[in-house]
Amino acid sequence: MQIMITHSGLSKTRTLTFSRPQLAMLAATVVATLLLLSGTVYHFVFLKAAQEGWPVVSQLVKLVVRDEFAQRDRFMRDNLDAMANKVGDLQARMIKLEVMGERLSGLAGVKADDLKALQPAGGATATGVGGKGGPFIPLDHPTTELLNQALQVLEQQADLRGDVFTLAESRLFESRLTALMVPNTRPVNAPLGSGFGFRADPFTGRPALHTGMDFAADVGATIVSAAGGVVSSIEMHPQYGQLLEIDHGNGLVTRYAHTSRILVKTGDLIKRGQEVALVGSTGRSTGPHLHFEVLLDGVPQNPARFLANGGQPAPANGPVAANAPARVNPAMSPQLAAPNVGRVVPAPAGEPSAGALAR
Repeated sequence: MQIMITHSGLSKTRTLTFSRPQLAMLAATVVATLLLLSGTVYHFVFLKAAQEGWPVVSQLVKLVVRDEFAQRDRFMRDNLDAMANKVGDLQARMIKLEVMGERLSGLAGVKADDLKALQPAGGATATGVGGKGGPFIPLDHPTTELLNQALQVLEQQADLRGDVFTLAESRLFESRLTALMVPNTRPVNAPLGSGFGFRADPFTGRPALHTGMDFAADVGATIVSAAGGVVSSIEMHPQYGQLLEIDHGNGLVTRYAHTSRILVKTGDLIKRGQEVALVGSTGRSTGPHLHFEVLLDGVPQNPARFLANGGQPAPANGPVAANAPARVNPAMSPQLAAPNVGRVVPAPAGEPSAGALAR
């Protein structure tokens, strides 16, 4: 780039030549000089004027600052309103979870005292649980303090709801586990030969107590476990023959007698419906069959009351209905004499009662 300089005092025209780097350097110098001058003017004029109270400059500064604070205030209010709406939505969802938790707790059998034990010190007021009411007094704009309080309450409610759901899950798991351990699966696919109760002894013809149910089946027919449990005993018994006992917990034990072969061993974990033995005629037996017993705390129970819960009620057979409670005569069966002999376990809630089954 060339710049020509002419003047009346000059005898000839002067020419200045600049390269591109020199032009860039010159432009940068000019810009830096302008910025420096602007900063100097701002510092010594506007700030000094504001400090010393120059009316015009002071008003200008106040307007700028006021507008800046107004923008910040609007931004904060908009954000607080958005947060308040979000908190309100969370509160509504928490109420739904609270109702759901109460229903689930009822289904799981969680008692009110159990729920009270989960609440922290301060009770319903601290967590927002319980009755609510009062006049509606709307706020134009929520404050950060109110939002923090609402968030703290929501956090406490969320923790409480989590504890309630955990407790309900635990109770439902226990109920499910208990149901799996109730011996209500028919142990063999065979007709009933003799039910629980008093009958004529097949060997002597004298009245005797039959402490189980006999299923007439061929030798080698598959016997399955009536419920999940643990094999507690395997033995050759003089009366029961080859005998298998499975412990289902909560005092419930099932016996599978007169078997020809046992397919499991002591200590094995057993699933409901698992093959555990084969039908035989060992021990005190007149022919191939399965003698099936259910004991609660060592006391013989009527297996039909359990099997009926599985949807397969055993038909009545013999002088005593299959679902009728038996009363033991200690003189006739001294080995069973005990205060609770003949006690019958009631059917679980929701299942047919003994009277309904009899009908």
